[in-house]
Amino acid sequence: MFTTPPAPASATRRITVIICLAEILGMTGFAAFPTLLPLFFEQWSINNTEAGWINGIYYAGYVAAVVVLTSLTDRVASRDVYLICTVISGIAIAGFAVFADGFWSAMAFRTLGGIGLAGTYMPGLKMLSDFLSGPKQSRNMAFYTSSFGIGASVSIAATGLIASATDWRTAFLILSIGPAIALIIAFFLVPRRSQDKATKPDTHLLDFRPVLRSRQAMGFVLAYTVHNFELFAYRAWTVAFLVFAVARHPGETLPASVAMLAALINLFGVPASILGNECALRLGRHRWITIVMISSAVIAAGIGFTADWPLWVVVVLMCLYSMTVAGESASVTAGAVESAPVGYRGATMAVHSSIAFSGAFLGPLAFGIVLDFTGGGTDPSSWGMAFALIGAVVVTGPLLLRWSRRSQVEYGPW
Repeated sequence: MFTTPPAPASATRRITVIICLAEILGMTGFAAFPTLLPLFFEQWSINNTEAGWINGIYYAGYVAAVVVLTSLTDRVASRDVYLICTVISGIAIAGFAVFADGFWSAMAFRTLGGIGLAGTYMPGLKMLSDFLSGPKQSRNMAFYTSSFGIGASVSIAATGLIASATDWRTAFLILSIGPAIALIIAFFLVPRRSQDKATKPDTHLLDFRPVLRSRQAMGFVLAYTVHNFELFAYRAWTVAFLVFAVARHPGETLPASVAMLAALINLFGVPASILGNECALRLGRHRWITIVMISSAVIAAGIGFTADWPLWVVVVLMCLYSMTVAGESASVTAGAVESAPVGYRGATMAVHSSIAFSGAFLGPLAFGIVLDFTGGGTDPSSWGMAFALIGAVVVTGPLLLRWSRRSQVEYGPW
């Protein structure tokens, strides 16, 4: 089978920019539901646990589909998987706009949206990595994974702006245009690269045994699970927490709407992820991930209790927390990709996503359950306990990485 030769150095930046732009546009509906969560609390009369389910089921759909869709990229062109699932993402957003009217219908379209993400995020990373090799691989992958944070921020800001000018159904319909543009960009600007089976060992589709036997790869997979538990619980409940904090300060005002402020807070994670990867290259990947995760756990343990503090202090702490939440993201993902057994990069990404995004499903749900069991989120102690749960989970990440280092060749100094 003919295989496109590696992309020349002059084309690497162009390909990276194109794929990152497509990723951002494909995520316009990603944070639409959590951004408008206070509105859905009112219109649909759902409780915190139900909201946690609707937030989390998106990632359950992701987990259910990502194993097959990402593994396929070892067999077929990543671009083909990406294009099909970009269409699914658009349908999920438009379908939510037209048909969602309560808990169960919202669950259905959020699940479909998660399936769309499963076929775009990791296959998009595989699509990018097919053009890369050597030291530039880690750096360019850091830009790609950081673009996920940009996409989330764009989704929050766009949802807030559009919904403030119209109703939520129209907002969702407009947001569905994003994946359509991403589809056009990927189809016309990203070259199709075939898979060269002749240069690969005799691999089998959905055979994950080589990946599961790699302690080094699995250490990064489990650390990413912990990371996702924190990241997606934080993103799912940021707007609701800010609304709660603002309500407790009737005499104070914010310089922007809550949705726009949440988008700006989320953006602090983008440079943190990129610079974090650079720090990991210099300090050692395991050491950097450990420093960031412990710092993040400490902040999470206290931030929910600060809702009665001055609003500007709450916002500053949220910005700092956004940086620690994202600070190790690129490093963990790059570690998993680089630890992949030969011929099983797609399978490794599938395992990485399927196991790790179970944390993305459980984080928002667990957060909502804790809120309901500690007073329904009506006082700072309830939010404090929910955030503290995140911190308790995050602190296990460094322990998992230490486990993975036993009997393994070390990458960089401890």
